[in-house]
Amino acid sequence: MKKLISVKPVIALLALAGALVLTSCSQVGVAATIGSTKITQTQVQKSIDESLKERTKVNTAGMSLESGAAFNRNQLRFHVISALLTQITADQKVTVTKAEVDARRAEILNQIGGEDKLPEALVGASIAPSDFLEYIQLILSSEKLGAKLQSQGVTAEETSAAIQKLIIAKGKDVKITINPRFGKWDNATGDIVPADAASPAATSAESVPAK
Repeated sequence: MKKLISVKPVIALLALAGALVLTSCSQVGVAATIGSTKITQTQVQKSIDESLKERTKVNTAGMSLESGAAFNRNQLRFHVISALLTQITADQKVTVTKAEVDARRAEILNQIGGEDKLPEALVGASIAPSDFLEYIQLILSSEKLGAKLQSQGVTAEETSAAIQKLIIAKGKDVKITINPRFGKWDNATGDIVPADAASPAATSAESVPAK
């Protein structure tokens, strides 16, 4: 790992209509459910707000940054994939220790040029500061899971697809529900997609108001 990588490629590796009635995700304040695990809108809004705030503190010239509903979905996607991967690694008896997370954090800081470079790196990767350690956990979990799959006969070239298949299978098994404000879960791809691509909410909103 030579640099801090964005959430979007990680998801690929592994793989707002505010007036809508929240039918399939009826509990107020729930952004997504993954089996019995709930991700609240407050959690997602915190990620959104932190990320947007950090953008005002660094030079974003030359960065390709998402905005609107796509940005909101990306923030929720991070939490959903993290929750799914946590369940998958538990099934596979893959564990990541705090010491490993701390060591990878130190490695990342060394690679980007120090702690003072971290805010800019996080902005470029659309990672909220408070999500950074969870992000590292996700990266390490995916790496260890990939290594275990390879030990079972999966080739290095097949690892990404194999992990994505596990994510898709787990999503179908536990049943994932996404608050329509963010979109909907696509069982075929294991991803959050717009609920209605033609809706203004799918193209323009800067952030989703917490409920």
